[in-house]
Amino acid sequence: MAEQPQSTSVSASRRAGGGRPDVATLCGLGLAFGGILGGLILEGGTIAEVLQPTAAMIVFGGTIGAVMVATPLRVVLAAVRELFSVFFEKQQDPEAVIEQIIGFATKARKNGIVSLEEEAEAVEDRFLRKALTLAVDGTDLQEIRKMMELEIVLEEQRAEARAKVFEQAGGYAPTIGIIGAVMGLIQVMKHLANIDEVGKGIAVAFVATIYGVGSANIFFIPSANKIRARAHAASQLRELMLEGIAGIVEGLNPKLIRSKLEAYVQAGQAPAGKKSAAKESAAPARAAAR
Repeated sequence: MAEQPQSTSVSASRRAGGGRPDVATLCGLGLAFGGILGGLILEGGTIAEVLQPTAAMIVFGGTIGAVMVATPLRVVLAAVRELFSVFFEKQQDPEAVIEQIIGFATKARKNGIVSLEEEAEAVEDRFLRKALTLAVDGTDLQEIRKMMELEIVLEEQRAEARAKVFEQAGGYAPTIGIIGAVMGLIQVMKHLANIDEVGKGIAVAFVATIYGVGSANIFFIPSANKIRARAHAASQLRELMLEGIAGIVEGLNPKLIRSKLEAYVQAGQAPAGKKSAAKESAAPARAAAR
């Protein structure tokens, strides 16, 4: 019976650690492109008319360059890696995490919190592993809260920085698209004597504007919002984990701990007091950074 919590923790971690394609993102992109291209075809146009490599080079090259000027390279690279969370949804089941924590609480209540040392090392989630390790090491509960709440806030700030990279791209892309259109019109002006070439050239020139406005409103800005949503959900789950570890340290009955943690899931968000406390604990770090 003593081994049951450990097996529970490992299986719960595995259920919470995978990833699956984000149906909302994939369907949303498909619907957006399908609607735009479908409308183009219904209006008598062809897809070939909007497939302009030079326009794509101008818009996307210029946008990426502007973002790199505005943002440190390490943040840009982190934002590129964060694209995984836009297209793939990490399978973090709060119910599985609750079962994992209840397993820890049951063993700690029977054998003492020190008996969780092996389980702490086996936890896959970095945040939960750190919080549980601090608890096993006998760290004061208030210190555990301060350290882990600070980590929650700092991770939110890092996620916000990554989201702003795509938000900036969404701001630059339409303007770069206009630049591409103007550059195309400059080339058109060289052939004013041939009216057929002028009409064709103007149509091609405005493709850059389509690329700029379209990429900003279909991909860049929505990606920034998706990253923020993922970060918010992750923070809620970490707050749930922290509350569970606090209950273990306090020696609460596992049934009471379950009741508290299930309230988090039912409410869909952590109590406002936790967020304010986390922000207050992060204030010294932000002041030091400045």
